[in-house]
Amino acid sequence: MTRSNAREIAVHLIYAAQYSDEPVEVVLESRLEQAYYDCLAGENEVYSERPSERQRSYIAAVVKGVITHQEELEAAISRYSIGWNLNRISKLAKAIMELAMYEALYVEDVPVNVAVHEAVLLAQKYEEPETVAFINGVLGSFTRSQETAQ
Repeated sequence: MTRSNAREIAVHLIYAAQYSDEPVEVVLESRLEQAYYDCLAGENEVYSERPSERQRSYIAAVVKGVITHQEELEAAISRYSIGWNLNRISKLAKAIMELAMYEALYVEDVPVNVAVHEAVLLAQKYEEPETVAFINGVLGSFTRSQETAQ
């Protein structure tokens, strides 16, 4: 399994953790088990292989990190999505942007441009072209603000 696949699973788990009544630990525990992958393998190829221990650690860390920093990440999305109310943004698009921003801010071995590129590729898989362009624009503005801050 690639890091890109692990990111995709992380986005699914961020979405599940934010929009279910389950605590993040329960979401991670139940959705990182082999049985979960066995059930979903036929529906989505990303679930055809269970992540390695290293990948599960990455997934758990970024999912918990996004949940922990949710207010900060939502504020950043709001700041760079001028003219858009956060409630109008699809929940999956929000999860994709939150993961990219979290990686850019807090994951040392992920360059900002890689986090943004991976987010756009992931959005292309699940979202309409207009939403992909929106995500790219928000993350582009976020990236430029990070470069200016340094």
